[in-house]
Amino acid sequence: MPVITSIDDLKRLYKSRAPKMFYDYCESGSWTEQTFRENTSDFDKIRLRQRVAVDMSNRTTETEMIGEKVAMPVALAPVGMTGMQHADGEILAAKAAEKFGVPFTLSTMSICSIEDVAEHTTKPFWFQLYTMKDEDFVRRLVDRAKAANCSALVITLDLQILGQRHKDLKNGLSAPPKLTPAVIADLATRWRWGMGMMQTKRREFRNIVGHVKGISDPSSLMAWTGENFDLTLDWDKVAKLKEMWGGKVILKGILDAEDAKMALKVGADAIIVSNHGGRQLDGALSSIRVLPEILDAVGDQVEVHLDSGIRSGQDVLKAVAMGAKGTYIGRAFIYGLGAMGEAGVTRALEVIHKELDVSMALCGKRDIKDVDRDVLLVPEDFGGRWQG
Repeated sequence: MPVITSIDDLKRLYKSRAPKMFYDYCESGSWTEQTFRENTSDFDKIRLRQRVAVDMSNRTTETEMIGEKVAMPVALAPVGMTGMQHADGEILAAKAAEKFGVPFTLSTMSICSIEDVAEHTTKPFWFQLYTMKDEDFVRRLVDRAKAANCSALVITLDLQILGQRHKDLKNGLSAPPKLTPAVIADLATRWRWGMGMMQTKRREFRNIVGHVKGISDPSSLMAWTGENFDLTLDWDKVAKLKEMWGGKVILKGILDAEDAKMALKVGADAIIVSNHGGRQLDGALSSIRVLPEILDAVGDQVEVHLDSGIRSGQDVLKAVAMGAKGTYIGRAFIYGLGAMGEAGVTRALEVIHKELDVSMALCGKRDIKDVDRDVLLVPEDFGGRWQG
């Protein structure tokens, strides 16, 4: 195994091993990619406050997210087509997360199905739901998640319509990939990936294929998906989905204080401050930049998590110090998965945990639950002087 000291090490290895189509799918945003870039660059603007001559022994990063114990305030975010980054990707990532002690969130648009992941894990995972026009399909999907003993439903609110991602269109993104001359030439240099895919039966969207009439090939599936996102999704429908689920609900895609207040009204157990990793509304503010105003709007009435831009343990520390009760990694674990499978996801979690633990100690804190704004140095104009 190569020496991995940072998430960037995993990213470099991932780029050399994953097909270009799926690397680009992961490592891109919508339109100009401004929001995609600022999700990470805005973290760089925040500094940490070093403290010395304090007791750094007996440290712990253990805490809770929606009442579940976690080894650190990090969950694996829902990422579509994870099983195209590495054979059986969702299963491997879920197993790594379970062993490490952090939540795994399965995407509606996963390659491995709800049942596939449940069969290969022993603890409940979270399920992310895209709301579709086909209400019967949605109801059956929710019932399948209940049957798999998923402990939370993560409802994504910011993808009623797809933001354009130029690279996906140019690459002809599909699962499995269409074997054009360019794709065949690329796959010829990705033999590890190809060998893995040859040995698995999971190469399509198994939460959908076999559960929707008329889906027989990748083209019909992509067409059905593109046409089936529910453009009429509103807060009343969110409330009905929460009632349908009957358990803990996390609302993902909150980027505005007014929307955070609406999430309170429908009884969310947690909200995720997220701009979909910069893949939807390009030009929107970064998640870390809007986190303070959302916290000001909801206080401690609902658990606030943060997604988009987390690439290190220091990013986790900064988000928690700002007031987030949990964070999500998407690209960071995908880099590990594409680089080295389950071992790579584990390594990504280890890297982030070590950075979080050491940085927390050097800021004078021993318990992640005691981390607050006191460890941060934030630019006076960080919140911006935006006029609505």
